[in-house]
Amino acid sequence: MKFTPFRLVLALATSAVFAAGTALAQAPIVIKFSHVVAPDTPKGKGAEKFKELAEARLKGKVKIEVYPNSQLYKDGEEMEALSLGSVQMLAPSLAKFGPLGVREFEVFDLPFMFDNFDELHKVTGGPAGMALFKKLEPKGIVGLAYWDNGFKVLSANKPLKLPADIKGQKLRIQSSKVLEAQMRAVGGIPQTMAFSEVYQALQTGVVDGTENPPSNMFTQKMHEVQKHAIVTDHGYLGYAVIANKKFWDGLPADVRKELEAAMAEATKYANSIAKLENDQSLEKIKASGKTNVYVPTAEERAAWKKAMIAVHKDMESRIGKDTIQAFYKETGFKAD
Repeated sequence: MKFTPFRLVLALATSAVFAAGTALAQAPIVIKFSHVVAPDTPKGKGAEKFKELAEARLKGKVKIEVYPNSQLYKDGEEMEALSLGSVQMLAPSLAKFGPLGVREFEVFDLPFMFDNFDELHKVTGGPAGMALFKKLEPKGIVGLAYWDNGFKVLSANKPLKLPADIKGQKLRIQSSKVLEAQMRAVGGIPQTMAFSEVYQALQTGVVDGTENPPSNMFTQKMHEVQKHAIVTDHGYLGYAVIANKKFWDGLPADVRKELEAAMAEATKYANSIAKLENDQSLEKIKASGKTNVYVPTAEERAAWKKAMIAVHKDMESRIGKDTIQAFYKETGFKAD
């Protein structure tokens, strides 16, 4: 058939529209997943595992872009970025939800709340943990999973054996009223600071010490600028993998289902390696010879617990007595 100029233009335009429509239909959904720790931490590895699983399941329908080490946003900025849709997923520490207005999450910051991972997982895998996720939805956030890091050590440039040794020390903490109260309970001076700034602050003496699971301490090289650490296991650091609710709810149902399955598998992986990663990091810190690592006796650890435990009662009005009691019920917590 011979085309007139008009028919030729029409045919070409129709072809271009069809090609554009096909390209648009095939364009992957881009999910930016931002976090503030190193790629070789439990969280960093969990994020990469989720990317691998999700992209394999969805075969070109999604592209997961992981940005570690505060490449996009510092930990004080990332919640706003999620709210604005600048990123679609985060894995902030649980302490970040208090400043957002969901103070119940600060229950995870209470000192000596968990004695081990089994007690912790009764909460994060049970109704108490799911009830907290529900409280995020009015903030435009969907809770997808809880990821472990581990239990914290205290570090400083002086020996730490008993609570009195902390007195007068400036200690970096995350933004959490519970952690502020915890440090004051042992005579420390809490200093809220972005995670990405801690190494330099320790190096220059802006702060004297901090608290972290060993994997964070080692991968951020904090052990190079801290002479002493004590394995108190006094607090837990974990993360909530979250998504922008409007984005998540707007995904095609089949895509969302596969992402949820990938997240469930990535969560099992991340949590399975967390304790091992921290144990290995602690051994590497010891082997470096730069930080003297002290393991307290049962009596010394009991002294730390006795000094910090009043924070539970003091924080009831902030966190909510019902939330604290729900955690006690799952963990079998006893104050003594």
